[in-house]
Amino acid sequence: MEKLANIHPGEILMEEFLKPMGISAYRLSKDTEIPQTRISQILKGNRRITADTAMRLSSYFENSPKFWLGLQDDYDIEEERNVNSEIFNKIRMIRKTHHNTLS
Repeated sequence: MEKLANIHPGEILMEEFLKPMGISAYRLSKDTEIPQTRISQILKGNRRITADTAMRLSSYFENSPKFWLGLQDDYDIEEERNVNSEIFNKIRMIRKTHHNTLS
């Protein structure tokens, strides 16, 4: 089975909110008072969604700040899993070895 690409919250913001609603990044920036450079970097996948940004987006789109932070957390966890999978497997093996010796 082919693994799906990890999707940055900025892509979800663009594809699921801005495009369908006909809102430009500039308009979102002005309406939410989020600096235009921050919006641009989020949309490009080069910047995280912070608590401040999540609060502003949730107020604007009438959803939860946890929605936005959850998207960011899911993205970050998957990125970390992809980058450091070897160390996580090693930790599991060490834990399993210690657990078996204690039994």
